[in-house]
Amino acid sequence: MGQLVKDDFFTLFESVAALEIMDPKMDSGYLAPGETFQDEYDVLRPPSEEEVLGIMDQLLCHEMAWHRGSPLSQSLFTSLYLDKLLWPVPKVLEDAQFGQSGEVGGRGGDLLHVVLRAYCLSLVKCCDYVHRQIGSEHCYEEEDFVTQLYNRNLLTRTSNEELQKLIEAALSWLGMNVDISSQVKAGLEQRLRFREAFLFALASDPTCSQKANLHWDECLALLPRINESHTSGKEVSQSFSVKVQRKLASTVPPRPIVELGFEDAHAHLTRLCQDSKDALRVLDYQGSNNLMTFVRTFQSRNPQPSVYVRALLQSLLFSEMKVLGRMSVKQLLFDDLAETVMPADQILDPENWDVEAPQDPRFVIAKKMDLFVMRATQSYLDLFRSLCQNRSRVRRTLCHTIEDWDTLQLEAEELDIELQSLTKEEPYIDRPDFPNPIFAFPLSSWAYHHKLQQMEWIVQLGFELDVYQLDELGGMYWYLQSLAQTRILHLERTRGFITRKLKRCSIDGVLQHRTTKDAFTKTLSWLSFALLEAESTQSFADGLARLYTFLNRVNLVSTPSRPYSTDVLRYDLRMQPFLHISLPEALPFEHFSSFATNSSLSTEAVLERVTEALPYARKLLDQLSKMDSPSSRAVLCEAEWRSGVRNMLRACIAACIAGTVVGKAFAGGEKEVAQLELEIEVGKGDVGGKGGRYSAGWIVPAIKTKGKK
Repeated sequence: MGQLVKDDFFTLFESVAALEIMDPKMDSGYLAPGETFQDEYDVLRPPSEEEVLGIMDQLLCHEMAWHRGSPLSQSLFTSLYLDKLLWPVPKVLEDAQFGQSGEVGGRGGDLLHVVLRAYCLSLVKCCDYVHRQIGSEHCYEEEDFVTQLYNRNLLTRTSNEELQKLIEAALSWLGMNVDISSQVKAGLEQRLRFREAFLFALASDPTCSQKANLHWDECLALLPRINESHTSGKEVSQSFSVKVQRKLASTVPPRPIVELGFEDAHAHLTRLCQDSKDALRVLDYQGSNNLMTFVRTFQSRNPQPSVYVRALLQSLLFSEMKVLGRMSVKQLLFDDLAETVMPADQILDPENWDVEAPQDPRFVIAKKMDLFVMRATQSYLDLFRSLCQNRSRVRRTLCHTIEDWDTLQLEAEELDIELQSLTKEEPYIDRPDFPNPIFAFPLSSWAYHHKLQQMEWIVQLGFELDVYQLDELGGMYWYLQSLAQTRILHLERTRGFITRKLKRCSIDGVLQHRTTKDAFTKTLSWLSFALLEAESTQSFADGLARLYTFLNRVNLVSTPSRPYSTDVLRYDLRMQPFLHISLPEALPFEHFSSFATNSSLSTEAVLERVTEALPYARKLLDQLSKMDSPSSRAVLCEAEWRSGVRNMLRACIAACIAGTVVGKAFAGGEKEVAQLELEIEVGKGDVGGKGGRYSAGWIVPAIKTKGKK
């Protein structure tokens, strides 16, 4: 055996790189026999007007591929035209030319140097704004977006006014040129005007919604016409080359160009513009619960808003620790507390912060609440920020945040105990024979409510993302209804304390103040809506859980063979996010299995419960869908919220039909069910699409006779 000789300065990185040499899949400098290092395409070749229009559309496709998560090295930076403009790095805008100084010599013509150059430079600047917006907010590298620039500058120091002059010059040149066909000329003008509007839309201050809306409206008005004129262009595929990757500062091997069709790119860009415009509606603040409803509804769009739009929404929500650009997080937090559990409460009275006497209880209350705000702010912000991620990441992040909210609830409970003596809260005696005093614990109740909501969202996202197997759906829907039932009990407890507090205020004459009366009305209105929403979720989940239990008993849902798994291990896996939560405590597997499978009930009794729960859920959902936007806290997104509830109602109706079908089949007993040869289908894919579901989080089985479609 010989001895390996290694130089001290020959690092591991260099050794790995050495192993890649001459491997065409790993060595970006490897040249096949007869191959040139650089592409031989001549960017100074005078292009026709159809080719310029085609190149613009190809660049648009690559731009949208980058927006959808592909790196620049496989999309825009494969363009030889952009490569010439961006390398060497231009110090001023005049340096960004298709040929170096003195090389042009009039070659290419004005169509190249005036029209295409203006479009390309404006596109690069648009990418700069997108890159900065996404980089300034919370996103996941290479999961949502690739931020690497490969040592290229995206014209960061170039002003919009300079680019606007180039676009105007290009439009002026097109207007004076009579040799270009009117159809192609219109297509070129539309693309230049769109690029100008898109540039200023991305650059505009999002807090000035009126001005930003004008730019987004202009973009949306131009996009249909751009789509119509696409056929007038001619693709120039030679102007894009994977060889450009050899010149980029990258540690990854050469990769193929990502090809995105124009229809897909145009559809993605249209959604991006529409979603960006709709995101600005969040600036119309209508209360904390309206804000939460808007964020959840907006982020649950299908397809989900792109990473740029999600970053824009984060910026609107909490840029520089200012909510919507004008409110403090403390104000938003207090609004949420007041609307949820503490209407017209002395703990939230702004006058407490004007008291300077240390011996005054109001001074102590203000100091303790400041400490609570400091503790709760990060948890509250993380909740909104989590909802602005992609759907898989939302679920994963919520699995971590609920532990923080569990800790916050325990800390808030200690603070509630301290505040009871300062506010001289009068306890409630439930029964004379059970004289233990019951206090409201408003701060911990608020934290508990948000924790329960997040636990429900985690389970529902599991259904939406197809995390659970078919034979697990019954158990997980049972757990969802259990969480919803716990939330119902908690909301009823909160409403009881608010109602008793309202009576005391009425006796004391405090309700003569209109603001106090409005505060109680607002909270009771929200509690009524929250209870109806929780009851509809509980009833629907209960009905589906029992339906799947019934289907399992009659062997329409079978449990596949899992030689390397057990029921206990799978239960621990599904309950992993909730095992460390103190309240509600996760059940032992034996209890969960008994409750979820309804082991104490006969098959007939289970079916009877199905026929009771699902029609009741349908009734509740029908009531929910008819609520007005102020009551449902959907002022900012009424149409989308109502559409979501109606989709849920459609899913419930489908579940009722499925229950009726199996009920009729079971009328003669289990043996007859087997003889009917029924089978089930579970919708997957996009909501509303072919073979899809009515509602993402509600998996309803379609039951039919075998062989029938």
